Amino acid sequence: MKKSIFTLLMFLLFGMQTFAQQTKAKEVLDKTATNFRQAEGIKAEFEIKSFSKGHLAGQASGVIQMKTDKFLLKTKESTIWFDGKTQWSYISGSEEVNVSNPTAEELQGMNPYTLLYLYKKGYSSKLGATKTFRGKQVYEVVLTATAKNKNLTGVVLYVTKDSYQPLYIIAQQKDKSRSEITVTAYQTGQRFADSLFVFNKKQYPNTEIIDLR
Repeated sequence: MKKSIFTLLMFLLFGMQTFAQQTKAKEVLDKTATNFRQAEGIKAEFEIKSFSKGHLAGQASGVIQMKTDKFLLKTKESTIWFDGKTQWSYISGSEEVNVSNPTAEELQGMNPYTLLYLYKKGYSSKLGATKTFRGKQVYEVVLTATAKNKNLTGVVLYVTKDSYQPLYIIAQQKDKSRSEITVTAYQTGQRFADSLFVFNKKQYPNTEIIDLR
């Protein structure tokens, strides 16, 4: 009988701790998402590494400029414009730009900040153990897909405790590949014209437009 009571108490305690962790994780993500929405234009510099089967498959650095759901992403290899509906993808030196209407899942692979909203649908969240990252106090938030058919099975976010800005993101795919994104610079309050997020044919006069919509 004593053993049963002890087991029940441990179960209740674990359940309370888990619920508290989930509540705190959601609170952190809510504040991070709110700050992101209220920051007006954002400019972030980043480094990204891709891993496949445990080995480094590629790495790059770049800049992303964002305004609400619009973004302009630039790396040495490519430039991507997205105006909230239409996407233009230009590979450096190809003289081609592909036009498409990406799905929400496809956008996750290009704009890492869309991952901030995963916790709202299809993912559970909890706090991790990491306390500092690159000399800053952070929350570690772990997101796990609740459905087995998700290509993106898990995400780890490091968010600064003082300003709720994302510093580091790990995105784990179903095939065990993963991407690690480190934010090296972050500016808010930027003023971007909507035209910044639309491909300008005049700047690429010799480029062939391939419409994939």
